[in-house]
Amino acid sequence: MPTISFSLSDLNKLLGKRLDKDKLEKLLPFAKAELEDVEGDDISVSFNDTNCPYLWSVEGLARLFKGVLNVSTGLYSIKVSKSGFKVVVDRKLSKIRPFISCFIAKGKKVDDYLLKQIIQLQEKLADSFGRRRKKVSIGVYPSKKIEFPVSYKAVSPSLRFVPLGCHEELSLAEILKVHPKGKEFAHILESFSEYPVLMDSKKNVLSFAPVINSELTGKLDVGDDELFFDATGTDEDSVYLVANIFAAALADRGFKIESLVMEYPSKRIVSPTLAVRRLKVNSDFVNRVVGSDFGERELKGLLERMRYGYSKGVVVIPFYRGDIMHPVDIAEDAAISFGYDNFGALSLSSYTVGKPLPEVHFIDSSRLLWVGLGYQEVLSAILSNKDLLYDKLNVSDFGTVEIENVMSHTYSCVRSWLLPVLLDVLSKNRHVDYPQRVFEEGLVSVRKGDSVVDERHLSAVSAHASASFTEIKQAVGFVLAALGVDFVVEEFEMGCFVPGRAAKIVVGKKQVGFFGEVHPSVLENFGLLVPVVGCEINLSLVLEYKSKK
Repeated sequence: MPTISFSLSDLNKLLGKRLDKDKLEKLLPFAKAELEDVEGDDISVSFNDTNCPYLWSVEGLARLFKGVLNVSTGLYSIKVSKSGFKVVVDRKLSKIRPFISCFIAKGKKVDDYLLKQIIQLQEKLADSFGRRRKKVSIGVYPSKKIEFPVSYKAVSPSLRFVPLGCHEELSLAEILKVHPKGKEFAHILESFSEYPVLMDSKKNVLSFAPVINSELTGKLDVGDDELFFDATGTDEDSVYLVANIFAAALADRGFKIESLVMEYPSKRIVSPTLAVRRLKVNSDFVNRVVGSDFGERELKGLLERMRYGYSKGVVVIPFYRGDIMHPVDIAEDAAISFGYDNFGALSLSSYTVGKPLPEVHFIDSSRLLWVGLGYQEVLSAILSNKDLLYDKLNVSDFGTVEIENVMSHTYSCVRSWLLPVLLDVLSKNRHVDYPQRVFEEGLVSVRKGDSVVDERHLSAVSAHASASFTEIKQAVGFVLAALGVDFVVEEFEMGCFVPGRAAKIVVGKKQVGFFGEVHPSVLENFGLLVPVVGCEINLSLVLEYKSKK
């Protein structure tokens, strides 16, 4: 979980009220956070929710606490003026790292403490929310050293500049091989023939995204009073959200924010976007969800304490929040604002003895058997996307539950099987030694006609130089035999497997799964360079068969 450190006196200055350790500890649950450590004026706070990056700074906490303590309530906003500058985005970046958001912050000198706070927020957002810079990375520069306009372009690996902390020029390819940051993040760019850089109008390199800034133009120092911010990444909404969060934090510090135009080949975006969203939510819905009896006026007050806007059943979500996906999220914040301790207790209406569901023992036994075979269990998000589930696997859509009001393409549908998810895990761990053996057991949802069926599946993959059909066949056979399942294997063809090197698992005349060697074209789609074998078993169907015996 993210942990941040800051000065209590700084928090009090931003808040405009004096808090001591005890008062702070009582306020932290409003941010889903806990007091981690106190050493004099130095405070460490850990967050229990990784979905609220706007809180991962002392500025974010102060902004929330201002509402909770009624210092400043209602929809938060900042003033932004036009800088007159632009960032020109290269068309070739569309397949590499396509999105960027920039702004300028002026008017306040950076001291040593503020510099550390800026770096802390940068690292928390890029490492945690940005998935260790793969989805989003951040750069902060002294703006006065930059000659505008700035270009964001794809360039040859032979381009040379002096990276931060060095005294001699290195090519981009050399940075990935010898620089500590280059070696750490090389896996993000290893499949591309050109790399993304930011460059000013004098051809000075600002940064090699998402790896390292330039020593010449990318080093922020104590005393700088004009900052240039950039966020680059692969997810458009996340890039704009990170820029919004940083703009809010610097504005809270007293900086004046100036926007830039992101000039894409086919569109122009003013950054930071500061776009608010609206959801229809009334007191009847909130009361039904949380068991309250709020009136409209009381609900308005509760939501305004959490820095929302509210009028006549419409909630306005502040521009720095990307975690609100459904009216239930609004209801949760209303409950937090009211205080869970203030809800009255209800009498028990039924008396039962808790026990596991009948299938839990069978499922847990399955998991333990795969662990015994040397496989490591992973847990992935239940939401996915059709590109990953089907296109990369050379498989046709066999029944997908899609999200109507999708917020991100990455999470635009419910997963219908697990094998693609495990291949994606392997693709993100190509820098780790082989062999790699992982499995996952979990829920999938498949659309069948007008109905949706939820099933428990288990999938496993093994990746190494000697991975073979025999290996995965023996693993599947061992697990099913140990579970007391009678089965046969039959010939099977599927686009994700090598022809003639796959089989289906039949139990009681019904197919309950399959296994085989993953096709080379699929491995190429995931950037995998070693053979991979995998299987998927429908545990729900296996349990159904066993219950009838």
